[in-house]
Amino acid sequence: MATRTTKGNTDPPAKGDLKEFRKTNEAIGLRVSEGRLSLLSRKIFNVMVYHAQRVRVKGENAPIDTEAAKKYFWIPLADVARDAAYDSKDTELLKEHVQELQNIRIFSEDAIQWTSERLVSSVKLVNPKGLNKKGGMLWFGFAFPPEVESMVMSPGSYTKLSVYYQALLRSGASLALYEICRRYATNPSKVTNRADWEWWYGAITGNPVREELPEYKYFKRDVIKTAIAEINLVTDINIELIEHKVGRRVAQLQFAVTQAPQSALMFPAPPLIDGDMVQRMMTLGLTQEDACDLLATNEEAKLRATLDLVETRLRNPKAARIESPAGYFKTALRDGYAAPAEIAKKTLSRLEKKPDVQASISAIRERYFVERAKDAYALFNEMTEEEQSDWLGRFKASDAAKGISLAKGLATNTARTAFSMWLAAEQWHEPTDSDLLAFAAVQAK
Repeated sequence: MATRTTKGNTDPPAKGDLKEFRKTNEAIGLRVSEGRLSLLSRKIFNVMVYHAQRVRVKGENAPIDTEAAKKYFWIPLADVARDAAYDSKDTELLKEHVQELQNIRIFSEDAIQWTSERLVSSVKLVNPKGLNKKGGMLWFGFAFPPEVESMVMSPGSYTKLSVYYQALLRSGASLALYEICRRYATNPSKVTNRADWEWWYGAITGNPVREELPEYKYFKRDVIKTAIAEINLVTDINIELIEHKVGRRVAQLQFAVTQAPQSALMFPAPPLIDGDMVQRMMTLGLTQEDACDLLATNEEAKLRATLDLVETRLRNPKAARIESPAGYFKTALRDGYAAPAEIAKKTLSRLEKKPDVQASISAIRERYFVERAKDAYALFNEMTEEEQSDWLGRFKASDAAKGISLAKGLATNTARTAFSMWLAAEQWHEPTDSDLLAFAAVQAK
């Protein structure tokens, strides 16, 4: 079972700030028969639904006076960027993800009909002063196929969702699972539908239903537990995994859902996709998809510091040639080649421009550091006497030991705690957002 995580100690966001929209239950947990639903494509689609329900009338605010324009919903591209946590400067990347939506084919079936349809039928980008001009406003126009438009504009059985909370989620699986579970938050049972775990795999990952499935234990470890931890950390609900077994094999899954006692801290989500960083990673040889995935799952400061390090390394004429810059970058990111000091500088630079978002996960951070200090002290006890003496000498010479009595070595709790925290900082880098989510997932066992 996943443990519940207490969210930030603040008042809930104002209702207007949540930007709620109605999403028909048929469109929640969509089964994709062709194409793939990524994190950004899910967010853009929800933004389309929110603004279509807000505008209501096709052709409203159309930037050009044509008969075709009257068949589209129109919103400024800047609104799409803000609500989807997207860097609006890179319109080419936006085009790629919108086309991804157009390539997605979904199906639905009930007692009397079967329907197969595209998720989005048509999109336009229009600047009345010239598409490639710097002046003027860039408008985003979109249209749904008939069945989808009916579900969007006249949802029968629906769930209220929030643009605000979706912007805080950093993986497609987290967003998909949040939507499904949010549907049951006001249900008397407080429990989702019970279905085969294979069904949940398709509904959560957005992968085509015909795709080869991984083993359940890997799906649980890599997808479910991380998604649960993130949802419990930043949204307005808490969820727990319920496994149903046949013998020793997990056959079906459900999720218990409760309203969070307090809402997450109100802060604007940083842009999910930064076009400049995507281009820098693609220059190293990464695909656009890989670059976007890394942006969505890694701390911005660590990414920038690692990019700076790798680019500097590649420009060094005296260093040995790197055969695969993309592979080297991924290794450097995974193993923390960038110095903590450099990452800290990037973090400080970011915080000068943005509110402190760490307050919402302070409880997780505190538990993380405590557990890491325990690991460090256990590691110390496994060292030889010579190694222990060396580390103690370095600790005594550090600022961390100032004001602490070490006459009895580490016999006192104060000395042992200070030493353990210091040794942990010496052994491991500053935790990223992904590190904290992974830790939260492990704690949710």
